[in-house]
Amino acid sequence: MAKESTIDKQRIKAMKEGRDKKSHEHFVQYAPVWLVTEEPALNIDTLYFNIVFQHPQYGWVNRRYAYDVVTDVLYHKGQELIDEEKALEIQTKEPYIKASSINSVQAYGG
Repeated sequence: MAKESTIDKQRIKAMKEGRDKKSHEHFVQYAPVWLVTEEPALNIDTLYFNIVFQHPQYGWVNRRYAYDVVTDVLYHKGQELIDEEKALEIQTKEPYIKASSINSVQAYGG
């Protein structure tokens, strides 16, 4: 694996900050939310990442997103259901976005 340069580290940090600013308002409705993967694609100024949360209709989901730094746009790239065992494992980690209170099943309809 190639060593990251200082400039690359700064770019990745800026990508994450942009993603956090753009996505927080959208993701807070799903809280608590866990960030499970991040993959910066520096050659196309995009940060790919996955979040996990409990959806009131579908159960536990792992959603994939792409944050385009240049256009400041967040793209939903799909989702898959995860089993309860995997969800319990993820919940042992600190959430990316904490819930001030646990959302009821009917809190979000989409």
